[in-house]
Amino acid sequence: MYEHLLVPVDDSELSHKAMEHSIGMAKMLGASITGFTAEPPLPVMVVEQAALAYDAVSFQEHDKRCETHARALLEAFGVKAREMGVPFDGQFVITDNVQQAIVDTAKKQGCDLIVMATHGRHGLDALIHGSLTKSVLAHSALPLLIVH
Repeated sequence: MYEHLLVPVDDSELSHKAMEHSIGMAKMLGASITGFTAEPPLPVMVVEQAALAYDAVSFQEHDKRCETHARALLEAFGVKAREMGVPFDGQFVITDNVQQAIVDTAKKQGCDLIVMATHGRHGLDALIHGSLTKSVLAHSALPLLIVH
């Protein structure tokens, strides 16, 4: 049925639920998992109506911190998956367009199911914080399994 799951994670309690659920599901189906995380780019700082430029070292330090965090998160996910006999691959990007990065990674990696956690926000809370899950659902042709 499903052979390759994409599981976006962000180190939240809910994403840990998605990890556990996806590992069990992949084990049962004989599927593999691509764990995915996106880190935010260095934010543009505005000082007195003018953008403040960062030096190259600031960008390099930020990218290094992002990579270290992403690798640790994905390595922990990979260890759990491999302990259960599930093939695992980890991918990460630095982007401010997380929903598109998820869709693009699923396509690039040949995934046939996306497993995501959601906060289940409604009303004003959803309007203010948005819903990454709804956005991925709107932009992806793949089935989406939502863990809540």
